[in-house]
Amino acid sequence: MANKNTYTNKELKEFKDLILEKIKRAEEDLSLLKSAYANDADNGTEDTSPTFKAFEEGSTTLSKEENMKLAMRQEKFITNLKNALIRIENKSYGVCRVTGKLISKERLKLVPHATLSIQAKKMQ
Repeated sequence: MANKNTYTNKELKEFKDLILEKIKRAEEDLSLLKSAYANDADNGTEDTSPTFKAFEEGSTTLSKEENMKLAMRQEKFITNLKNALIRIENKSYGVCRVTGKLISKERLKLVPHATLSIQAKKMQ
């Protein structure tokens, strides 16, 4: 019988499958973001007025910066998901690092990399 402070192997397998699917989607999104900010292709503005081209280049720079920020957030998200997989392997997944109690299944389904229960999060 499973201890009430840990999830069963079956439940951990369900969470692992969920996390692996999220990692797959997140890595696909990251690939798109990286290609978007790494894209140095010309937008065909070489024959337009210099003023418009300056605005266009400024917009492109801002867009690349935003994509880089989004990519960095995505990389952090993937790292957090991979850390959750490690916690699954060592059977500490789903245990709040503040209260030591199980984090609700509902919360873990929404935020599978969570390390804090709602109670602990509210105390912050």
